[in-house]
Amino acid sequence: MRIPEENEAQVQALQSVDRVVHEPARLAVLTYLSLVESADFVFLMRTTGLTWGNLSSHLARLEEVGYVAIEKEFVQKKPHTMARLTQAGRDALAKYRATMHTALGGLSE
Repeated sequence: MRIPEENEAQVQALQSVDRVVHEPARLAVLTYLSLVESADFVFLMRTTGLTWGNLSSHLARLEEVGYVAIEKEFVQKKPHTMARLTQAGRDALAKYRATMHTALGGLSE
């Protein structure tokens, strides 16, 4: 089967999707972080519905690729973790949005 020529851009867009951003939990984290200057771990747990371990794992992956910056400190002797979206993260989210718009733009409802 051959893809119609007018749909080749959609196929290419799908093939170029950033898999780090595309994962639903990470996409949720990035989206929430794009709306605020920074957010603490508890806020992200509550808004995303992720468990402590799951959120921790996804934040570590996002930090590893440079999309999120993590700051850890102690507040009244309790650990406090803050996350913020880096410029690379903002760029990746914008590129993801554009890629998905291209990939899904020609679909009929």
